[in-house]
Amino acid sequence: MKEAFRLEYSLKGSVPVLWKLISTPNGLSEWFADNVQAEDSIYTFQWGRTSEQAEVVSMVQGESIRYRWLDEPEDTYFEFNIQYSELTGNVSLWVTDYAEPEDQEDAVNLWNYEIEKLMRRSGM
Repeated sequence: MKEAFRLEYSLKGSVPVLWKLISTPNGLSEWFADNVQAEDSIYTFQWGRTSEQAEVVSMVQGESIRYRWLDEPEDTYFEFNIQYSELTGNVSLWVTDYAEPEDQEDAVNLWNYEIEKLMRRSGM
């Protein structure tokens, strides 16, 4: 059974830019997938010849967005949550995802790679 895990990444940059990168097809195409298309709440992610569809199941504008892969159980998702500290000016991106216990290390490594790509491509 898949279990949730949560990762935190400290970023430099603006919340509106980060929000665009995690919530729009164009933004997600810059770092997460080769191409992303959206029709209503269904996003189609393409990597080479492979594609997967996810539904946006919840969103708080500028703060968090939760996607659920259509071929995964209803109670699993991946979520991006932005936290901004007015006191320090720091921006944190929290990623929540699900993986089988034996696959969690690989999933964490994949997210580390993907977020590193997001930071490089966006200058964050």
